[in-house]
Amino acid sequence: MSYLKFDKTLLTNLEESLPIEYLRTNKYGAYSSTTVTGCNTRKYHGLLVTPVPELDNENHVLLSSLDETVIQHGAEFNLGIHKYDGDNFAPRGHKYIREFNCETISTTTYRVGGVILTRESFLVLNEPRVLLRYTLVDAHSETTLKLRPQLAFRSVNELTHRNNNVNYNYETVENGIGTCMYQGYPMLYMQLSKECRYQSCPDWNIGVEYPREQVRGYGYKEDLYMPGYFEVQIHKGESIIFSAGLSPVKPNSLKAMFTRGINLRQHRDSFFNCLKISATSSILTRNGKEYIIAGWPWFKIRARDTFIALPGSTLIIGDEPEFERIMEAASDALRAYMRDGTIDDTIQEITAPDIPLWAIWTVQQYAKYVSVEKANEKYGALVQEIIDYIISDTAPELDLRPNGLVYSMGEDRAVSWMNATDFGRPITPRSGFIVEFNALWYNGLKFAIELLSLSNEPSAKERIAKLTEWTEKYEENFQKVFTAPGGYLYDYVTETFADASVRPNQLFAIGLKYTPLDKPARKAALDMVTKELLTPKGIRSLTPKAGLYRPYYVGNATERNYAYHNGACWPWLLGIYTEAYLSVFTRSGVAFIKRRLMSYEEEMNRHCIGTLSEVYDGNPPFNGHGAQSLSINQAEVLRAIRLVDDYVPEPDLRKTPYN
Repeated sequence: MSYLKFDKTLLTNLEESLPIEYLRTNKYGAYSSTTVTGCNTRKYHGLLVTPVPELDNENHVLLSSLDETVIQHGAEFNLGIHKYDGDNFAPRGHKYIREFNCETISTTTYRVGGVILTRESFLVLNEPRVLLRYTLVDAHSETTLKLRPQLAFRSVNELTHRNNNVNYNYETVENGIGTCMYQGYPMLYMQLSKECRYQSCPDWNIGVEYPREQVRGYGYKEDLYMPGYFEVQIHKGESIIFSAGLSPVKPNSLKAMFTRGINLRQHRDSFFNCLKISATSSILTRNGKEYIIAGWPWFKIRARDTFIALPGSTLIIGDEPEFERIMEAASDALRAYMRDGTIDDTIQEITAPDIPLWAIWTVQQYAKYVSVEKANEKYGALVQEIIDYIISDTAPELDLRPNGLVYSMGEDRAVSWMNATDFGRPITPRSGFIVEFNALWYNGLKFAIELLSLSNEPSAKERIAKLTEWTEKYEENFQKVFTAPGGYLYDYVTETFADASVRPNQLFAIGLKYTPLDKPARKAALDMVTKELLTPKGIRSLTPKAGLYRPYYVGNATERNYAYHNGACWPWLLGIYTEAYLSVFTRSGVAFIKRRLMSYEEEMNRHCIGTLSEVYDGNPPFNGHGAQSLSINQAEVLRAIRLVDDYVPEPDLRKTPYN
């Protein structure tokens, strides 16, 4: 029985099937995405969506869809489907779908009378090319397959409309054509593995609607360009492959290319494997280097997301070499910025003040899952450079105060992961002594000391003494600054204000390996988080008791931005929550966390199948929203699974209470 399989009962019911999407990506950064019925509901959907570096830093929808028509005895049965004004759908090809299976590659089975046709699709690994294989499983008479491509040639953030600037010309290549709608774009080559007939008949599909964009308050109507169609005879038992890419191929190579692609695919046959494949699908190659994209379909490569997602996307699934390749690019970018302010062209947001702190945490995970000795050998120098960068008061927006705590100004610029803005100003202006910044700083200092302790050099001992002075100052002041009435921790504190909102960021002061909190203090804070923030789909970003609480991530862009960190819940926080819970309840907490993890499995068949959505509502029924997939969500839930599966109590490194 397939883990990701949908039958005709769901597929023919558009109310049930249209919200369910699938997403496939490749190392190039291209992706293919639509709904399980093949009806595009987002402007981001498309069979071939790819970066076009010659134009900009965005993805571009080239091949929006491919409408198939089965022809028998002169009668045409169109398998495509699009939405138009007034909830009208045409040509309603979904009524012919009998099954959609996504365990390995996306496979749709159609039945039209006595014809049974399957369509399988996937992206080639290292280039922007989508392959679709059509197999005529059964037919009782001569069958013709007509394929009509619908093109957009525009950024994923825009829409296209009928215009007179389109280049209607095309060039003939073996078993297909090459065409380019606008100057500046690359040619799109569409070819079949079998000799076919191409008929040029330029036309427009007018008024296609994307309901997901309409709900989000964006433009949602588009016209798609149809240059013509391909016709090919297909016989019972025969398979024909359609290719769309930025370069022509030899048609006789397509079958071997398809077979190789299938052999490279892993099976989404369990919750863990779905998350594993989803996490690794965020890894891509740019200019010979490896990176993690923050999410699909609209996110870029971002520094904070890279460091948070890196351990779960590589080490947790046993891929140490991949960790090292991605870390090389990320650490190079961080070092360049710390050295002279150079901003990397590929990794965005390297200037955020907490990025160096997350980098140390990432190295600490490498030490845990590989070895502390190898972590010191490969990344020890980086850790010490970061510590010096902060202690020397070189880090912009990260001020080390005499009390041992770090201070950041976030009134005018969002400096933490809670970075939603309105008219350029942070919606959640966290400023001053920010709780997770300081938790990561102390943890980083102690980890730097741990690495230095591997050396017997006198200079190492001297440095340990220097760093220990800072940890002692920190330990003396952390609880004084952050402890709120009731035992939980303030979210941020300035000289004149302490934010008493119950937020999840205090989890880092509870769950990191090194923390100044003793067990009673950790338990008091954890109890508050569990009581007010824990949901079946993640950790709320704000307590429901707060006046700013907005549980539902719905509405226009402004309404969603205000809910983003004021009620929406985040799966990625389950990673640090798991560490915090196990640090307090030890082995007795394992069963509780496993039950929390079980609530995510149902998401594998909802929203974007096989992955976790960007955010979930803070109140029941905890629906998923936002981006189809967020790298930190997959990575940190994977890390939580590994933490409970491998749980062995560690010596308690936490301190006793301070006076």
